[in-house]
Amino acid sequence: MRPSRQLALTGLLVFSLIPSQLCQMHGVNETNFWHIKPLINTMLNSKYTERFQDANVLLTFRLVGIKSQRLEQQLSGQIKEDINSREMDLTSGQLALDILALGACENQDREFIHGAHLVSKLGVKFQAEIQNMEAHGGSPLTNYYQLSLALLALCLFNGSYSITSVTYYFTPENKNYYFEDQFSVDTGAMAVLALTCVRRDTQKKMTASTKRKISGYVASLANKIQAEGNQGLLGNIFSTGEAMQALFVSSDYYKNERNCRETLHAVFDNISQGVFYMPIAAAQILSALMGKTYLDVISPSFKFNVSTEKPVTATPTTAPLNILVKYSVRINKTSHTEVTVRKGSVFLDVMKAAQEKNETLFRFTVEETSWGPFVTSVQGISASSKDRTYWKLLSNGQPLTQGAGSHVVQNGDNLEVRWSKY
Repeated sequence: MRPSRQLALTGLLVFSLIPSQLCQMHGVNETNFWHIKPLINTMLNSKYTERFQDANVLLTFRLVGIKSQRLEQQLSGQIKEDINSREMDLTSGQLALDILALGACENQDREFIHGAHLVSKLGVKFQAEIQNMEAHGGSPLTNYYQLSLALLALCLFNGSYSITSVTYYFTPENKNYYFEDQFSVDTGAMAVLALTCVRRDTQKKMTASTKRKISGYVASLANKIQAEGNQGLLGNIFSTGEAMQALFVSSDYYKNERNCRETLHAVFDNISQGVFYMPIAAAQILSALMGKTYLDVISPSFKFNVSTEKPVTATPTTAPLNILVKYSVRINKTSHTEVTVRKGSVFLDVMKAAQEKNETLFRFTVEETSWGPFVTSVQGISASSKDRTYWKLLSNGQPLTQGAGSHVVQNGDNLEVRWSKY
C-alpha cells in the first residue's frame, strides 16, 4: 500500500470487490456492505493487549484498506518490539506472518524488515524445518501451515528457498496435510498460496516440467479443499476465509454462481450470529470477502470508499445462570467428573473448574496462540509435534470446531479431553 493511497480519516475503508473473474458481482459491495461492518468494528474496537493477534489484524488492515493510524502504529510497534525481544524464539510461521504484516505497506516497516535482516533469518528457520523433516521422518519442527506461511513470505520478499525441497516436500499426498486422516483445509489453503507464489516467481530458474509439477500440486490441493465443502463452508467457518483465498488463485470454483452464493450466505449468516468475535477470525474472513489474498501483500489495489460505524454495546437483560456439564480426561483410562459453571462459559472454564476439584486428575497447561489458548498438556503429559501427538477436545463425542477458549458449552454437555495421535 503506497502512502499516497492511504486515507487520512480514521475508520474509512477503501473498497474492492471479490476478483471479477471469481464470484462475479456476488461479493461484498456498497449495497450489502452492512454484512461486514461487525467484522470491521471488531477489529477497530478490540483491545490488543496480547501479541498473538497483532500481525493477522495489521495484515488485513493493510490488505483491504482499513485506515486507523493510531491502531496501525500500535500493532506495528508491538510486532517490532516482540521481534526485538524474542527473535530467536519465534517460530518460522510467526516470523513469516510478522514479515507479511509489516511488509504490506511501503513505509518504515519495510525498512525495519530490511534493517533487521528478517527475510534472511526466516530463510534460516525455514531451512531448519527442512532439516528436521530430513532427520525425523518428514515431520517439521512446527507444522505444514507454518512451513507454507514461511515459504509464502520468502517467495514474496525474495528470500532463499530450495525449489528441490519444495517439489519434494509439498506433494499433496504428504501426511502433514492431514490431521487424523482428515485433510486440513487451512493447511492446504496456505500451501496453495505459497505454491502459487513459487510458480510465479520469476527470480527462480525452473524447468517447464517443474512448473507443471507445482501447478499439479496446486490443482490437487484445490480439489481437496473443494471436497471438504459443506453448505457453503470449506472445512469449517474458521478455515473458509483462507480456503476462499486459495480457490481465488487456483480454481474455477467461484465461477459457479451457486458455489459463490452458498459461501457468502453461510459466511454472512455466521457473521450475524457473532461467530467472528475474535479479531483474528474477523481479519481472516474479511480479507477473502474483500477479494484479497496474501499474494496481494506486495501490491494491493483499491477501488472506492465506504464509511464504517462503531458498534452498539448491548446490555445484558438477565443475570447469568449456572449449568451442569460432564467432563472427562481419557488417556489409557478415563477420569470423570461433573462441574457447575456459569451459562455462557467456554470449554476452558470447564477444564479450570475440574482442575479445582481434583488437580491430580485434571491439571492442565495451555499456551496462548493467535487463535486463543491451546491445550499443551494434561496430567503432565505434553503434546508433541515431533511425535504427532496432541490433546483432542470433544463435545458430545464430536471434535470441536473452535478452540478451548471459544467453544461455548451447554447444559448437559458431555465434554472430553482425549490423548490422540495424528
